[in-house]
Amino acid sequence: MPADWLGLRCRLIFTLCAVLFIVPANVRTQTGRVVLKATVSGTVTLSVAPTFSQSNVTVVSSGGNTVRITASGDDPVIRIPLLVRSNTSFKISADFESQTAEVKVTDVHPTGNLVSPLAVHGLNVSRKFDPLLVASGPRVSLGGTLSSPNNALEITVLIRLHPKQAHGSLTLVATAGLPTQ
Repeated sequence: MPADWLGLRCRLIFTLCAVLFIVPANVRTQTGRVVLKATVSGTVTLSVAPTFSQSNVTVVSSGGNTVRITASGDDPVIRIPLLVRSNTSFKISADFESQTAEVKVTDVHPTGNLVSPLAVHGLNVSRKFDPLLVASGPRVSLGGTLSSPNNALEITVLIRLHPKQAHGSLTLVATAGLPTQ
């Protein structure tokens, strides 16, 4: 019995050695090429900077790709600092509910070192008052998350409401362009 047991152990050890030495050698000798292709969904987020405060403006919602505000009072001028983060090109448009208003961009600057240099220089902004288009541009963020403090582009938007209609709602929407490679 002990001789059979010893023979069985030897066969197991021999089989294990064969698997350990022969199989990796076969894997190493295989030649071929593996190509992995992937795409990342274009993501754009839009929010109001945490430092924003204007007495006649209430931020109804901020985040995702939409910012909604309401204006009340007699001041027809609103200045909103928007934070844009994107891994693709983007466009920001404005929709005024039941009123006439004009929009223009007055200031643009990066919030940190994870903002692409092309984001500031390649930004197309409405320098004149425009009723719909706010800005469009290339990818903003080089890294980070949707809430990182150093990967957003801060765009200050000046909104001029019709003086007789200084009350109302405004929706700013950011949409993604083509994904970057």
